Amino acid sequence: MIGLLQRVSEASVAVDGQTVGRIGAGLLVLLGVERGDGEREADRLLERLVTYRVFDDAEGRMNRSLLDTGGALLVVSQFTLAAETRKGTRPGFSTAAIPSEGERLYDYFVARARERVSEVQTGRFGAEMQVALINRGPVTFWLQVAPPPRPPAPAQ
Repeated sequence: MIGLLQRVSEASVAVDGQTVGRIGAGLLVLLGVERGDGEREADRLLERLVTYRVFDDAEGRMNRSLLDTGGALLVVSQFTLAAETRKGTRPGFSTAAIPSEGERLYDYFVARARERVSEVQTGRFGAEMQVALINRGPVTFWLQVAPPPRPPAPAQ
């Protein structure tokens, strides 16, 4: 599971011209689900995300987490994060979870986030969305929790 974190002063997401999620200071997280991901990867990514120290302390050093600051969280699904881009000029998506599994794990991640963070807003899974943000810093980090390796196929 992949989370692209952006520290924001504010962020919003709209669908068909209507705002469906908006936050002030906090994190915008673009969330990608890969084949093989499950609740374990979602829980681990969420733990890393809410405790990742990307907010300034009194000395101006990135030493405080989302939980420390009480900031808000905007979670937007983005399957393109799981794209295969190592060769060619067109991304492939064979490493992305199938849509039903991606949506299930996105919903799971959001539900778990709401247990930990006081304000959680979302986009709409599978919709064409317009995301607006003011990235403070700019500060952007890629966090990834890889699914366990698949066992080798039996020899034939």
